Amino acid sequence: MKAKVHVMLKNGVLDPQGEAIRHSLGTLGFEGVGSVRQGKVIELDLAEGTTEDKVREMCEKLLANTVIESYAIEMG
Repeated sequence: MKAKVHVMLKNGVLDPQGEAIRHSLGTLGFEGVGSVRQGKVIELDLAEGTTEDKVREMCEKLLANTVIESYAIEMG
């Protein structure tokens, strides 16, 4: 069983990497990009029967800094 965890900075939290990407896209001639938010995807290979609640617990304890980041879980 696999799970993907998408981690992003919460709205209102400064994203210097996203701003650097936006600036670089403009430098390369890609116009019209208003803002960029950069995040990460964590792919987990889980034992059968692992629940979404267990993955949520992993996120809360380690995978995401819930003070400044939000996360979404895809099970499948």
